[in-house]
Amino acid sequence: LKAGGVAGVCVDLILFPLDTVKTRLQSPQGFRNAGGFRGIYAGVPSTAIGSFPNAAAFFITYENVKSVLHHDSASYLTPVTHMVAASFGEVVACLIRVPSEVVKQRAQVSPSTSTFRILSHTLYHEGIQGLYRGYKSTVLREIPFSLVQFPLWESLKDLWSWKQGHVVDSWQSAVCGAFAGGFAAAVTTPLDVAKTRIMLAKAGSTTASGNVLAALGGIWRTQGLSGLFAGVVPRMTAISLGGFIFLGTYEKARQLLL
Repeated sequence: LKAGGVAGVCVDLILFPLDTVKTRLQSPQGFRNAGGFRGIYAGVPSTAIGSFPNAAAFFITYENVKSVLHHDSASYLTPVTHMVAASFGEVVACLIRVPSEVVKQRAQVSPSTSTFRILSHTLYHEGIQGLYRGYKSTVLREIPFSLVQFPLWESLKDLWSWKQGHVVDSWQSAVCGAFAGGFAAAVTTPLDVAKTRIMLAKAGSTTASGNVLAALGGIWRTQGLSGLFAGVVPRMTAISLGGFIFLGTYEKARQLLL
């Protein structure tokens, strides 16, 4: 819990400006109208509050599911174990992540409005379900992301450990995390764009209903391939750096605590 929470807070706060740029590039009103480079830390209170419990919930679930499945699985099933554990971790973590993400993204495209006002407005007009708008699309983004990132991260660590004859250091784990995160970020960008559009859509609109395929279809028709991969460079950069900081900090904190 502590190792995951510390890792989550570090990466989310350090890389917040890149996330803001990515969100504004993906927003339906366009980068400039969504705020451009102004108020680059808009929405940071939401991230600061949600980051620790979100990351902690993921790693508690991930490590526990992994340890349960490892008892009965053969070595060739290890990547499948990591995929299943990561998927369970994302489903649980998204219960905390999605409300934080909804408020954060709405603040990022409305830098003149405070985070508290956006939270109050969402609760007043949409209720609790408004904070969970995009839960399905977030899970549908995070599970494929984790299916790529975590088996790749674990495999790279195992390969590096085998090459050097001992378990990887925390900085080596961080390098593996950067490669794994960057690759996973690139291939799942269209799902991230769909999730952003759903969270930012006006209440009652077709996009706000949360249909991921419909959102992807709409983006494809209006903006084509470039629309589906909007924000791919800041997303890859943020998640590569994030993978380095997040997974490296997690390994180091875990070593110190255990």
